[in-house]
Amino acid sequence: MKTKEFLNIIESHLDKQLVFEYAPTKWVGANYHITEVKNTRIDAVDCGGRSDAWQETVIQLWESPTEIGKRTYLTTKKASEIFHRVDGIKPLLLDTDIKFEYGNSDFHAAQLNASGFEVIDGKLVIKLHTYQTDCKAKSECTPTEKEEVQASNCCTPAVGCC
Repeated sequence: MKTKEFLNIIESHLDKQLVFEYAPTKWVGANYHITEVKNTRIDAVDCGGRSDAWQETVIQLWESPTEIGKRTYLTTKKASEIFHRVDGIKPLLLDTDIKFEYGNSDFHAAQLNASGFEVIDGKLVIKLHTYQTDCKAKSECTPTEKEEVQASNCCTPAVGCC
């Protein structure tokens, strides 16, 4: 999901509580706060030696230990006000992918993608999901079915990957 799409969804539901589902039937606690909005630039080199760069928006969600048991979630109106305030200080990157950084005692800290949303009982539920890492240089670094590569020389400098 792009940052612009996420903000449009919030703006279209300003009368709702904003809930994040980080795994099926597991929700970020109502005691969460939006603690950071990050415009990030990734400048990387993959294992095939190719340079790549892109930008992302990362929203950090944190559960306050002093508000455990809170039952009312942050409203979409309040979240919208936060994003407008941020945009006035550091313009949001609207055409970038948006990720949510979250973790709790039962779920390791991770960056999660937004896969969609639904409205349930007066709540706007943003569906988050983890994603698997991937090799961007598969054609250079991983053997095809026809190739037989010894495990000992699969990833040596001579092969061209890490």
